[in-house]
Amino acid sequence: MNDRYDAGDGYGADPYEIVGYDEYGRPVYQQVPAQQAPQTQQTPRPAYDPYTQQQGYGYDPYATGQQPPVPSYDSGQQQAYDPYAAQSPYNPYGTGTGTQHPAGYDPYGQAATSGQQPRVAGQTAYIPQQAGPAEQPRGEGQRSGEARGEGERDYRTEQFAFVEEPDGDSEDVIDWLNFTENRTERREEAKRRARSRLIALVVVLALVAAGGVGYLWYAGKLPGLSSAAAKPGAATPVGAQKRDVIVVHLHNTDKGGTSTALLVDNTTTKQGSTVLLPNNLALSDDSGATTTLAKSVDDDGSSGTRDQLDTVLGTSIQGTWRLDTPYLQNLVDLVGNIDIDTNTDVPDPDAKKKGTEPLVHKGSQQTLSGKMAVAYATYRASGENENAQLERFGQVMQGVLRKLSSDPSSAITTVQTLAQILDPPLTDKDLGAFLAKLADLAKSGQYKTALLPVQTDGTLSAQTSDSVVKDILGGTAKSPAGSAVRVSVQNATGVKDDTEKARVVLLNGGFTFLEGGTASGTQAASKVLYVNASDKANATEVAKTLGLPAGSVAKGTVSSGADVSVVLGQDYKPSAS
Repeated sequence: MNDRYDAGDGYGADPYEIVGYDEYGRPVYQQVPAQQAPQTQQTPRPAYDPYTQQQGYGYDPYATGQQPPVPSYDSGQQQAYDPYAAQSPYNPYGTGTGTQHPAGYDPYGQAATSGQQPRVAGQTAYIPQQAGPAEQPRGEGQRSGEARGEGERDYRTEQFAFVEEPDGDSEDVIDWLNFTENRTERREEAKRRARSRLIALVVVLALVAAGGVGYLWYAGKLPGLSSAAAKPGAATPVGAQKRDVIVVHLHNTDKGGTSTALLVDNTTTKQGSTVLLPNNLALSDDSGATTTLAKSVDDDGSSGTRDQLDTVLGTSIQGTWRLDTPYLQNLVDLVGNIDIDTNTDVPDPDAKKKGTEPLVHKGSQQTLSGKMAVAYATYRASGENENAQLERFGQVMQGVLRKLSSDPSSAITTVQTLAQILDPPLTDKDLGAFLAKLADLAKSGQYKTALLPVQTDGTLSAQTSDSVVKDILGGTAKSPAGSAVRVSVQNATGVKDDTEKARVVLLNGGFTFLEGGTASGTQAASKVLYVNASDKANATEVAKTLGLPAGSVAKGTVSSGADVSVVLGQDYKPSAS
C-alpha cells in the first residue's frame, strides 16, 4: 500500500503516503521525505484572471511583451498562445491536448471529484522541456500530438521547396536570350527585304524611263531628233485621227440667205472645232458643173451639198442639221441665254424709227437672248463682206455649246423640245448626243472656231487651207473638177426667171455657172466683165452665148470665184439665145 496522492493538490501541499490503518480501520498517512519526492516539476501557474478566457488566444501573465502569434486558419482550428513556447496552452479544465495536470486539480481550490485518479508511486512524471523558439502554426497532421521523438526538430517538406521547384529566373534568362536572338534575326531579315525592294524599285524605274524614251523616240518627240511640235494627237497621224463631223446650215427666214459651218469632234485629240465655210466656196454638182456653196444649199439641198463638201474637202460628214432662225432663237432661250463678246452694235430689226436704241450692244461678255442672238448671227453691216457675218454666226454657235448640258440625256431632251424635223439620217438622239460631247469640250476650253480660207474664185489652195482642211478636218483640199470658165451671173432685168434661163444657156455652152444674186434695181444695158487680159476672149465668148452685143464686153471688177462676171440688163432677150 504505497499508494500516494497529493493531499493538498492544487495549492502546493506536500505529498503523503499510506503506511497502515488504525484499530478502527482508518488509513494512517506519513509525509514523504523531500528527497524522495517525485521529480515532478510543475509549470508555474499564473493567477487566475477571469477576463483571459474572453480573448480566444493564449494569455501572457508575465507581460513579457510578446505578441500572440496570428492564428493559422488553414487547419481550421485555433491554437492558443504558449508563453513558454514548449507547452500547449493552459487549460483550466484539464482537457484537450494541453499540459497534463494531476487528476482532481481544481483551480478554485476544491478537491476533484471526477477525472483521473491520483498517480501511483513509481510512475514516471512528465518533465517539461526548456522552451525553444516559437514555431509557426502547424497543419492538422503535424500537431504536437503526432508521433515523433521528444526534442526532435520538426522539419517539414515545404521548407525545402526551393530544392524541388524549378527556378523561374533561369527560364526568364533563356527566354530573353531567345527574344534577343529572334529580334536580331528579324532585323536582318527586314534589312534584306528592304534591299530587295529597293533593287526592284530601281529596276522598275529604269524600265519606265527606257520605255518613256522609246516612246518619245517612236513618236518623234525627242529634242533634236524631230521638229514636230508637241501638240495633242501628234503621236497619231492627222489623217488617222477619229472625227465626227456634222454640217449645219443656218437659214435666214426673214431676209433670205444661208450660213454654213462644220461642227467637228476629234475623239482622238479631244478637241472640238467649228469650221466656217464661205458661201463662195466652189463646188461641183452632179453634172460636173461648178457651183457655189450658197447655190448648192438652195438647189441641191442637204444630201447633194454634203456629198459635194466631202469631195472638195476630203471629209466624211455624218449628217446635215438645217437650223432655221426661229429654231435658233428657241434653242438660245432653252439653254438660258448666251454670253459672248460682240464686235458691233446691232440695230433692232423691228424698230420703225432710225436712231433707236440698238438691240445688241458692242462689248465683252454681252448676254444675248434668243432674239438678240439671231439678230447678231445674221447681221451684216454696210460695206462688210459675207465673212464678217459668218464669223458672228460662229460666235453664237460656240456660245450655245457652252450653255448646253454636257449630259447626253439632257441634251437630247433639249433637241427634242425644239420639235424640229431633221433631215435623214440624222435623228434627234444622234444630234443631242453629239452636241453634248461638243458642249463638254467647249466648257473645258478644248474648243476653237476657224474660218476656211477661200480664194476670190472660190477655190482652195494647199498653202491657205492646210491649217484647216488637213489639221482640223484631216482631209485634202481639191478644186472642182474640169477647167471650164466660171461665169457669175447677176440679174438686173427685173424678171426673176431670166437667171435660170441664163444658167441653162451657159451650162449648155460648156461654162460653169456661178450664182451672182439679184440686183437691187434694174439696168438697161447688160455688161460682161473680165479682170485679166487672158480672160478677154472668154468674156467675148460668154457674150456671144448669151446673145449680148460685143460692146458689152469690158474690163472691170469680177465676182469672187469667177473668171467672168455678167450683169443682165433689160436688153437681154432669152429667146434670142
